[in-house]
Amino acid sequence: MSMLHKIALTFIKSIGPVTAKNLLAYCGSAENIFSASKKQLLQIPGIGEKTIEAIRSTDALVRARQELDFIEKHGIEVLFFSDEKYPKRLKNCIDSPILLYAKGTVDFNHQRIISIVGTRNATSYGKNLCKELCEVLAPYNVLIVSGLAYGIDITAHKECLVNNIPTVGVLGHGLDRMYPKIHKTIAQKMVLNGSLLTEFPTLTNPDRPNFPQRNRIIAGLADATIVVEASIKGGALITAEIANSYNKDVYAFPGRTNDVFSEGCNFLIKTNRAGLINNAHDLIYYLGWDDEVGEKKKEAQTTLHLSLTPNEQRVVDALQSGQLSIDELCIQLNIQQSKLAIVILTLEMQGIIVSLPGKIYKLL
Repeated sequence: MSMLHKIALTFIKSIGPVTAKNLLAYCGSAENIFSASKKQLLQIPGIGEKTIEAIRSTDALVRARQELDFIEKHGIEVLFFSDEKYPKRLKNCIDSPILLYAKGTVDFNHQRIISIVGTRNATSYGKNLCKELCEVLAPYNVLIVSGLAYGIDITAHKECLVNNIPTVGVLGHGLDRMYPKIHKTIAQKMVLNGSLLTEFPTLTNPDRPNFPQRNRIIAGLADATIVVEASIKGGALITAEIANSYNKDVYAFPGRTNDVFSEGCNFLIKTNRAGLINNAHDLIYYLGWDDEVGEKKKEAQTTLHLSLTPNEQRVVDALQSGQLSIDELCIQLNIQQSKLAIVILTLEMQGIIVSLPGKIYKLL
C-alpha cells in the first residue's frame, strides 16, 4: 500500500478515523480509495457528494508529499492502522487514529504498558508518588506513557529516564515542534529509550482542542491508566473517562479531602471510576504482575479454603468461573447484600479475593 496514499487519507477534509476505516474496509487499501470511481464511492454507507469531492481533489496528495519529505528527512516511523507495528491495544478502540507518527525506538506492543497522568500543577506529594511509582515498577519490564505536559506528566518521563524505563510522550502537535519548549531536552533523551508519538502532522500547532484528542491515545495505548494527582477539571480526568469508556483499568492515588489537586482523584475513587491505590505495590497486585500472585492463588485455593465458612466457600466457588459484581453474587447465591458484604470483607482480609472498580470481585 502506497505510503503517500496512507498519509493523504488523513488529509482528506471531513474524514475522521471511523470513516477512514469504513473506506478501507470497502476499498481494501488507501490507494484504492483515491482511484475508486464516484459510483463505487457512493455505494459505501456514510459517503456523500462532499466527501467524494474531497477524496478526488489533489489537495490531500500534495500535502502528503510534503509530509513524506519531512518523514524521510528526519527518520520518522509511520504506523498505519493495518500495520503489524501499530499499537494493538489502541487498535481495539473505535476512534483510534488511522495513522500515527513516531520518533524513537520503542515497541508499542510492549508486554506491559501503563499510562501516568495528572495535574500540570503538581505538588511535592504528587511528584513523590510519581517517583516512588516509577522506582518500584522499574524491574517489571513496563513501558510508561504520558503526555509530556508540565507537572505529573514530565515528572513521570523524567523518573523513567532515571530508572531506565522506556517511556512514550504523546503529543498534541506535529513532530516538527515541541510544546512546551522547555521539555525539548527531555524529549530528545526519551527518543533514545522510548518514543515521541502523535497523530498530528507537521505544521500542527499545540491548539487547545488537540489535547483531549491526544488523551484518547494515552488511554488507548495502555493496559491501565494511573491518575497520580488531579483537580476536578482538566486533562487527567478526561483521560480517565476515556479509559473507562474503552473498558480499561483506571487507578488513582487518594489525597486529602481539602486539597484541590487531589479532588479529581478522590472523585474518581468515590464514583467507582477508579480503583484506589496507595502505592506501586497495590498496582502490581491489581494487575497481577507479581510472580508470587500465582503461587498465592494456588495456596488460597488449596489451604485457606479448608477453613472457610459455608457462605465464604459459596462465594469462592461462584468466583471460580470469573469475576462477578456484588449484585450478581447476591442473585446467584441468594444472599442478602448486607450479609454478603461481611463475607466479602472477610475473604478480602484473608487475601482470597480482590475488589475491582465498580464493586466487582475476583479470586486472587
